[in-house]
Parts: sequence; C-alpha cells; structure tokens
Amino acid sequence: MSYEDSARVISDDIFDLVNEYFDRERSGRNNESRLNFFDTYNDYFVLTDDGSYSIKSKEINHKVETLHTSSGAISESFEKFIKPMKFDYDSDIAILDICAGLGYNSSAAIADFMKNSDKNLRIDMVEISKATLACGLLVPSPIPEHDITKKAIEDELITQDYATLSLEKTEMPENININVFIEDARQTVQKLDDNSYDAIFLDPFSQNMAPELFSLDFFKQFRRVIKDDGIIATYTSSAPVRQAFIEAGFYIGLGPIFGRMQGGSLASPNPLMLDYSLPKNDEIRIALSDVGIPFRDPGLNNDSDYILEARTEERHNARHNTKISSAVKTPIFLGQEMEDEKLKRRVERNLAKMNIPSTTSKEANYIVEVENDYTEKTDLKNNSTTRILEMKKRLKKVKNEKIKF
Repeated sequence: MSYEDSARVISDDIFDLVNEYFDRERSGRNNESRLNFFDTYNDYFVLTDDGSYSIKSKEINHKVETLHTSSGAISESFEKFIKPMKFDYDSDIAILDICAGLGYNSSAAIADFMKNSDKNLRIDMVEISKATLACGLLVPSPIPEHDITKKAIEDELITQDYATLSLEKTEMPENININVFIEDARQTVQKLDDNSYDAIFLDPFSQNMAPELFSLDFFKQFRRVIKDDGIIATYTSSAPVRQAFIEAGFYIGLGPIFGRMQGGSLASPNPLMLDYSLPKNDEIRIALSDVGIPFRDPGLNNDSDYILEARTEERHNARHNTKISSAVKTPIFLGQEMEDEKLKRRVERNLAKMNIPSTTSKEANYIVEVENDYTEKTDLKNNSTTRILEMKKRLKKVKNEKIKF
C-alpha cells in the first residue's frame, strides 16, 4: 500500500464514488453534472449543527468518525484556527494549511482576512488525497469564501489531470494567492522558505493515524518556516504533540475549546503570542511521565506503524529510568496527600523507582514546586514551557541524586 493510500482518511465508499465520478469526467463519459453529485449522494455526507457538511472517515480502530466535530464543521475552523490568531492586518499575511481537507480552514482564513484587511494574503494548502480535495468541490459551500477555495482546488486538480471541467466561476481576488500542494506534507515543508508564515494550521485526522505529521522532526521544519511572531494551531491536546513543540523550540499554550472536552494546542516562538497556559496536570504529565515522549521521524520518511512502534519502545525504556511511569497518572499526585490507600501504594511504588520516597516527600515537592507560581495567563518568564522544562530538569537531578535534601 502506498503512503497516499494509507494516509487517506475519508471512507472507502465516498472515496470510490468520487474517484469513479472524476474518471468519467476525464473520459468524457460524464452523464451527470458535478453540481448534482451532492444531491445524488448526500447520504454519504454528514450534516453538522451549524449547517455545514463533513464526511465520514474510513474505519480506524473499529470506529468510524467524521472529519469534523458534530458541533459545526465550519464553526470549528473559525473557533480553533482563526480566533487564536493575532494577525497584523496592516501587513501581508501568509498561512500554511496542513491537511487542508475540504478547504474549510483556508476558507475561514479568507473570510477573516477580507473583513479586516486590504493587503495581500497567501495560503499554501497541503493535502495528500486528491479525492478528499475533490469532496471540497462537491459539498455545498458553508460560507461564500469557500467558493474561492474551491476555485483554487479545481485549478490544481485540472493541472494534475484529475478533473477536466472548469465549473467554478468565482473570480480569485487580486490580493489573494492560493497554492495547492497535493503531496506528503513532510516533503512539501522541506521545500518552503525560512521565516515565511504568519500561521500554520495543523489539522491531520488523528495522531494515531498520522503520527508522522505530529513528530518532533516535522515540527523542527515548522520552526524554520514560521515567523518569530507566528502561531501554530492544532485541535489536539496530546502530551507527545505538546512536548514535540517544546523540543522543537516553541512555547506552547492552550487553544480554544470547541466540540470537545479539552482545548487544543497553540505554539509560537514568542510566548507573548499565547494567552493561556495549559492546565497544571497537563504540564506535570508532559514534563515528568513517559506519556510526554514525542513521536520521532528523523528522515521525515518513516511510515506510521514504524513511528508508533518506536515511540512505544522509547516509552518502555524511559519508564522508571528517565521518566516517571504514566500508570495511574502517577506524576499528578506529587506534592499531594492521598486518601485512597490502594492507589497510594501503586503511585509510591512508581515514585520509589525514581528516588522519590512519597508523594509528599521533599523530593516530590521540589520537583513540582514551580507549579506554585502557576498562572492561567502566559507571560514571558512564567508560562507552560518554562515550567515544563524546569520540572524536567528537577526530576533528572532527583533521579541522579544530584541534589541533597
């Protein structure tokens, strides 16, 4: 199976239907207008609460989900990827949209830009699946600006001989330039210029399906191409993803909550571009437990299974050696009295292997002492990244008996 096939997330049914339709379009045997495709096959699309449509995923871990939250597909784009941004509307803006899918995130960015600026906007959309982009042509546009994105998608699909008919009649505004890359995002990002993006939208389907798009090595490329005041937005609250941002040289903060129980993640080279810290327990687990070990893809060319297996092995080797076991969320009990005796025994067995006698020992309190200065608002010196790095440093000292109490 090719990487393109394994990376594609839309359901097999809609994937096959879309490919068959465009096969007919290319051969001239198309007996139905592309504009009628949605009416014919709308059962394959999923209506979300704000009236915009999503698509079902293929079966992953025995589950079928949709590409967007049921709370609203286009609303999710505005809430998670546009609202956290701090664009300078008096200057030109450049955005990198990773896993562009149906084009909703880019469309939301266009809408926001057109409302606030008369400068120039460049969006580089990256999506490995032609059929997924083609679905963006077939769904009803949730906002008028989606028609602009559709035009850019159609032009590229025609260039790549996937489509042949120019049915999108919307004129591209003179001050908006959209480039569509239909390829592995890891290859695209290596060709991009340094210090060139004000924002990166990172929207793969899931870390378990595409860990290569959440790896430390991929994020190092982000650090190269993003501007010093740029912001990366992603929906995930995953510990390995947040740790990868830190190791790649970013500050991290809490993203908006929409359609999920937890907020997503924001990252920037400049901590002042971030408003809110991660929750305390998230910081502690990222800093101290094996759950915070990032995905690694040194050559930017490994497959998902290899990356997942390598991380599993690294977690196993780190547990009780350089990291506290993540079992029963052990690190979050540091500095606390525990009333549940059974749980306390399990926690303190894990801690003892890291030279931490108990949850209330001097060693335990020393490691998490930095959380006493926790503030929900981020500032230059006191933020999630600085606290996480300090706790990591203190754990290492305790484990190696480099500090006397």
